[in-house]
Amino acid sequence: MSGEVSLGIPELPAPDFPADVRARLETDAQEVIGRYPDARSALLPLLHLVQSEQGYVSRTGVRFCAETLELTTAEVTAVATFYSMYRRKPSGDYHVGVCTNTLCAVMGGDAIFEDLQQHLGVGNNETTPDGKVTLEHIECNAACDFAPVVMVNWEFFDDQTPESARAMVDDLIAGREVRPTRGAPLCTFQQTARILAGFPDEREGAVEATGGAGPASLAGLRLHRGEVPARVVTPRTEPGAATGTEHAPEEGE
Repeated sequence: MSGEVSLGIPELPAPDFPADVRARLETDAQEVIGRYPDARSALLPLLHLVQSEQGYVSRTGVRFCAETLELTTAEVTAVATFYSMYRRKPSGDYHVGVCTNTLCAVMGGDAIFEDLQQHLGVGNNETTPDGKVTLEHIECNAACDFAPVVMVNWEFFDDQTPESARAMVDDLIAGREVRPTRGAPLCTFQQTARILAGFPDEREGAVEATGGAGPASLAGLRLHRGEVPARVVTPRTEPGAATGTEHAPEEGE
């Protein structure tokens, strides 16, 4: 009803995509669904697909996924709101995530995040007015030996400082080339979402680029393969404490 819309109440049901956009998405969706024995298993990549169209999972995107997979919008929304990689409001071209989990935090992640908030003039999960950068503190991305880590559209920027992170976002906003520490070259958030939906990255050299883990991350694997000798660590004991080598006294001792 017109009165409801003017008061800011969302239109029900959600509006649909334009016909040409929906036709294109339906073609892509069928390709995704064909990879799974059960259509509903395709929900996660379909959410990435609609996110690649609008830059976030809108109510229209939820409607598309629900109708395509014969689910309720409640079922789709439950999944879209559970996983943090799905944005629920328009985002910037570059999602800058600062790890603030324990190791990155104590190594400087908290300082980087606070500095970027002041430098960009935005808070957590907010986007700069020019639509270029969305800033967010994120959970561990399994790169602790490179702490503190910043990720841009899920590509790694290792061993960061407030100064290097500030220079990096300035380059992003200015349109200058920015290269991750390792991994594929940067692309926009929407392009990244399409790749996460399972479609090939057709940029030259992008597939060949690899990230690679650091020495600390690979130590356990190298031990398992016998590439380095195992080191036996003997626990320290307090004076007078049992060491595990004592034996019960024999008769006559």
